[in-house]
Amino acid sequence: TSKVVLHVLGVAQDAGYPQVNCYEPRCLPVWAQPELGSGASMLALVIDGRRFHLFDAAPTLPRQLYQFWTETGLTLGDLDGVWLTHAHMGHYAGLLHFGKEAANTRAVPVHAMPRMMAFLARNGPWSQLVSTQNIVVRPLTANTPVLIGAAKITPWLVPHRDEFSETVGYLIEGPNKRALYLPDIDKWQKWDQDLATVLKTVDVALLDATFFSGDELPGRDIALIPHPTVLESIALLKQLPRPVRSRVVFTHMNHTNPLLDPGSKATQSVLALGFKIARIGDRFDL
Repeated sequence: TSKVVLHVLGVAQDAGYPQVNCYEPRCLPVWAQPELGSGASMLALVIDGRRFHLFDAAPTLPRQLYQFWTETGLTLGDLDGVWLTHAHMGHYAGLLHFGKEAANTRAVPVHAMPRMMAFLARNGPWSQLVSTQNIVVRPLTANTPVLIGAAKITPWLVPHRDEFSETVGYLIEGPNKRALYLPDIDKWQKWDQDLATVLKTVDVALLDATFFSGDELPGRDIALIPHPTVLESIALLKQLPRPVRSRVVFTHMNHTNPLLDPGSKATQSVLALGFKIARIGDRFDL
């Protein structure tokens, strides 16, 4: 049978960690030692160690792909497709590196929902990637699986502030296991699926952990923040049996999120409850 492995290439919110103009104690050491930081949330699905697909295209894609190359030996020439979740900066801006000023790729399939497709085709600089065939945009339909070798990818619509495109999460199924990649959602209560029920049907769930708590946003009403805080997600899931809780892998962390620091009290408390926190280099055999 085929070997299908999901690799974590980035765990930060769109702006990366450290974020531009952050010169506070939580960011300063990371400017000096970039390996302590992270690019925006991005995954690679490697099939039989030879070809791979990307989930999202982060702005710092070059550094993230370099790190991936050191682990796998794979390069852009081995890329079989990109699967976009939505049109927010951290999730598609890396496509710029496919253009003629950079890698000048040839006909890389980019899988996107209809509004996302139209957004790429009608707006520069993305439209140039389409017209020069650096990328070929392939339409997706919600809840309709696409087969890629030994794996199966299904987009699931999720509620999010959709100024330019829909927002999806992806169900990624290998020969043996199922993973969910869902880096952005407004609130779990607004989704047409029940998170606890979904967790019982997958083996790993990489979930929106943009903010740990409302403390990161002084003066903002947490109910109006279009992300579930980690504390909200934990409250929703803590009654589940520990083996089910352990499927949760928190990702897409804002530069303010203490879970980015492996030594923080917040990190220790989340791990003690049986949840996981995504780190660059994590891999999941599917």
